[in-house]
Amino acid sequence: METYVFLQHYWWAVVSLLGAILVFLLFVQGGNSLLFCVGKDDVRKQLVINSTGRKWEFTFTTLVTFGGAFFASFPLFYSTSFGGAYWLWMIILFTFVLQAVSYEFQSKLGNLLGRKTYRIFLVINGVVGPILLGGAVATFFTGSNFIVDKGNLAELSMPVISGWANASHGLDALLNVWNVIFGLAVFFLARILGALYFINNIDSPEIAASSRKVLKIETPLFLVLFLAFFVKILVGEGFAVADDGTVFMEKYKYLNNFLEMPAVAAVFLLGVLLLLSGIIIDGFLGKNRLSGKGIFFSGFGTVLAVFGLLLCAGYNGTAYYPSTADLQSSLTIANSCSSEFTLKTMAYVSILVPFVIAYIAYAWKSINSKKLSAEELEKEEEKY
Repeated sequence: METYVFLQHYWWAVVSLLGAILVFLLFVQGGNSLLFCVGKDDVRKQLVINSTGRKWEFTFTTLVTFGGAFFASFPLFYSTSFGGAYWLWMIILFTFVLQAVSYEFQSKLGNLLGRKTYRIFLVINGVVGPILLGGAVATFFTGSNFIVDKGNLAELSMPVISGWANASHGLDALLNVWNVIFGLAVFFLARILGALYFINNIDSPEIAASSRKVLKIETPLFLVLFLAFFVKILVGEGFAVADDGTVFMEKYKYLNNFLEMPAVAAVFLLGVLLLLSGIIIDGFLGKNRLSGKGIFFSGFGTVLAVFGLLLCAGYNGTAYYPSTADLQSSLTIANSCSSEFTLKTMAYVSILVPFVIAYIAYAWKSINSKKLSAEELEKEEEKY
C-alpha cells in the first residue's frame, strides 16, 4: 500500500513538472503575441518569427507529452477533462495547429492566404493559447462542472464514467472570473518570458529596447493579476479530502498546504524570486554583466513556481480536480490514478526523462550558440 501511495505522489510530481515546463515554454506563444509590438518593420518581424520558430516544436511536444503522461498515470482525469471539457481543449489544440501551419506555409511561394494572414494566426495562438491554458490550470483550484459515476461501467448501453453537467463542455470555465484572471496572468507571463527571450536571442537594439518596454509595462499587470488569484486561493476555501476519501470544503486549505509542506512552499517562493530577478536584470537594471541572461533566471523560476503551485493542488489530502456539480465526484491522486502495476512500470520508463531534458538543453544551446541577426537570417536557407 505504501508503495502505491508513493507511486501516486511520484506521478503527480512528474505531471506537475511537465505542466511547469509547458508554462515556461509558452514564451513562444508570448513572443508571437508581441510580433506587431516589437516587429516594427518586416525585417524585425522576420527576426521575431525565426527566433520563436526555432523553439515552437518544444512547446508543442511538451503539450502532447503532458497530455500523454496524464492519460497514462491519471486516466480518469484525462477522460473527465479532455473528454468532457472538449470544446475548451479543442480550441487550445486548434490554435496550436494554426501555429504549426503558419510556420510551415507563411514563407512558401504561392501560399493562398498571404504572409500577413499567417502572422495573424501566430498572434491568435499567442493570445488564445496561454489564456485558455491558464484558465484550465485555474480550475484545479476553482473546480469544474462534471459528475463522475463509476457505476455507469455496468451500463451496457452507455458505459461512461464521467460526463459534463452542462452543454458548454468546458467553455463555462471562462464564466468564472478567477479562471479568467489567472488565464490573463499566464498570458502576461508568457509575453514577459517572450520579451526576455528576444533580448537574449536576437541581435537587434531596436527589438531589445521594445522588449524592455514590454517588461516595464506588463510586469505590474502580471503581478496584480497573479497576486489577486494567489491571495484568493490562500484565504478562501479549498477542496480537502478526508482519510475515508470524502471531499469537503476547508477554510484556508491551500494556505495550510503550504504551511504543512514547507519544502513545497520553499520551491514556490524560490521560483517567484528567480522569476522576478530575471525581469529586473533585463528590464530595469540597464546594461550590466548579466544583461541578456534574464530568461534563464525567469525561466527556471517559472518552472519552480508553477511546479510548487501544482504540488500544492494535489498533495496533502487535496482534490486536484474539484467538481462544482457534485463535490464527491472530485478527483484526487488516489481515486483517479492507474493501477499499481501500470504506475510502477511507467516509473521505470520515466528514468529516461532526465536524458530527454538533457537532450533538449543540448539542442537549445546548439540553436542559441549565436544571436540571431538580420545578416545571419539572410544566409540561412531554411527560414520561416
